[in-house]
Amino acid sequence: MENKRQKPLNNRELSVFCGQMSMMVRAGIPVPEAVSILKESMENADGAAVLSGIESGFEEAGSLYGALKSVGLFPAYMLDMVHIGEEAGRLDEVFDSLSSYYDRQESLAKSIRSAVTYPCIMIAMMLAVILVLMIRVMPVFDQVYAQLGARMSGFSRGILDLGVWLGRYSLVLLALAALLAAFLIFLFCTKKGRSLRSALARRLPFTRRILSALSVSRFADGMAIALKSGLDSDQGLELSGRLTEDPVLRDKVSKCRSLTEEGTDLGTALRESGIFSGLHARMVRVGVLSGSLDQVMEQAAARYAEDADERIGRAVSRLEPVLVAIMSVLVGMILLSVMLPLMGIMNGIG
Repeated sequence: MENKRQKPLNNRELSVFCGQMSMMVRAGIPVPEAVSILKESMENADGAAVLSGIESGFEEAGSLYGALKSVGLFPAYMLDMVHIGEEAGRLDEVFDSLSSYYDRQESLAKSIRSAVTYPCIMIAMMLAVILVLMIRVMPVFDQVYAQLGARMSGFSRGILDLGVWLGRYSLVLLALAALLAAFLIFLFCTKKGRSLRSALARRLPFTRRILSALSVSRFADGMAIALKSGLDSDQGLELSGRLTEDPVLRDKVSKCRSLTEEGTDLGTALRESGIFSGLHARMVRVGVLSGSLDQVMEQAAARYAEDADERIGRAVSRLEPVLVAIMSVLVGMILLSVMLPLMGIMNGIG
């Protein structure tokens, strides 16, 4: 069975795969047999195809690292860690750490998706209601005014004229909406789009801190896995630096590596480079001195992830009432601009 899948595995699929491999390798099952067992129990055709590709790749390369690389669907960081795990004979520990890592990444991704989805739905609903009022409801009120021998003026007239213009050029607006949808698909579903989206988000004040916390969380997670796999601090810094797309953090990691090469201890280098500060910097220094840096890195990763999650939650909780208020004010202004003059006319007639 050939591997026809083109899309890389997502965080959930990576977490499940790593967790299952960790259990079987720890139980003493050889890697080729473990992959075969997973393939036989796989009900999904795409998943079975991927595992079949790994099986064939293992026969050709003679190593799991080579097999996973030949499939072309696994991230570079995971490939590096699997290679290290095979060389060090700690493949079960590496897979276990990778499973936890990708599970945390999936949880963060879900938080971000849910945080972004609700405001987008609210904005779409707000625009839909306002457009219906402008294009469908306002002309009805205009006819009522005409029957009463009056004419809309001021704000209500401007809204009516805008609604007429929107109705006249509705095909153009639909084309623009389609272009916007295509641009959003580009931003969220392509590699170049995600890079552009990240660059834009890093420039916005209310998303910059969230992205910074997420980047440090991924870095700390990577360091924890690398150190657990028996790597030294410099190798851990090199591998963990690949996990981030944040150029600012990459510069900090590069500075940290330079400091350690000059003889500065890791705890001090992490603090002076600006990767960690305050409580987290002190935790890292204690971890270095006590020989438990991998555990400290895991705790730091969890705390930065929680911080990002809390910031996302606060942003959504603030945005929700603002959107509701804007929608209420706009709809109220449109209706009042029509109803108040109409009530005056009706009273005059009475």
